Amino acid sequence: MQASPLAFLGGTGPEGKGLALRLALAGEAVIIGSRDAERAQAAAEQLAAVGDGIGSNCAGADNLEAASQASVIFLTVPYEAQRPLLEQLRESVREPLRGKVVVNVIAPMKFERGRGASAIPVAAGSAAEEAQQLLPDSLIVAAFQNVSAEELQNPDRVMLGDVVICSDFSDAKTLVSDLTRKIPDLRPVDGGGLANSRYVEQITPLLVNINRIYKIHAGIKIVGL
Repeated sequence: MQASPLAFLGGTGPEGKGLALRLALAGEAVIIGSRDAERAQAAAEQLAAVGDGIGSNCAGADNLEAASQASVIFLTVPYEAQRPLLEQLRESVREPLRGKVVVNVIAPMKFERGRGASAIPVAAGSAAEEAQQLLPDSLIVAAFQNVSAEELQNPDRVMLGDVVICSDFSDAKTLVSDLTRKIPDLRPVDGGGLANSRYVEQITPLLVNINRIYKIHAGIKIVGL
C-alpha cells in the first residue's frame, strides 16, 4: 500500500470513480477530490457501497485537500477544467503538487452531432504535456486514457487490455506501471517519453466512435510483446 493515499482530482466523474474503485479494491487508500467536498464524500460513500470491504480505504475532500494529502495524484477532470484547476493548485501556498507524481488520464475531445467524437488540438501537443508546462516541478505521467470508465466502475468486470504509459521520469513511470498491474488484467506498456502521449490521447475519440457503432466498451491491446 502507498505510504499516503492516491488522490483523484475530479474523481466524482466516471473515470475517476472507476480508477479509484479498482485501486481501492486492490488495497490502496484513495481520496476522491472535487470542487465540492460534500459531493466528493458522497462519491466516496458510493464506492464503499459498491466494493465490499473498502469503506475504510475511501474518503472524500475538496481538490486542494485531496492533493495535499496524497503523494500520487490522478487528474480525471474534463480537459477544459485542467488548466483552471492546475493554476489554482499551483498558486496555493500549500503547493500540493510540487515534487509529486501526477497521473494525467485526460483525453481532449469534443462531440458533434452526426460526426461523433473528435480530438481537440492542444497547443502543447497533448493534455499531459500541457500539464507538465503548468507544473514544471511535478512528475507528469500520462496513462489510462484508453480504458473504459464504464468497465472500471463494474468490479465484476475483468479489465482486458493494455495501458500505454508515457513520461519523462522513469521512476514515476515504474510506479504507475505497478499501480496498473493491481487492476486485473490490465497490462502496462512503456510508451516512451511524454511527447508520445499525444498519440495515445488521440486514440480515445476513435475508441468512443467504435464503441458507439458496435455498442461495446473496447480498449486497446498491443500484440507481439
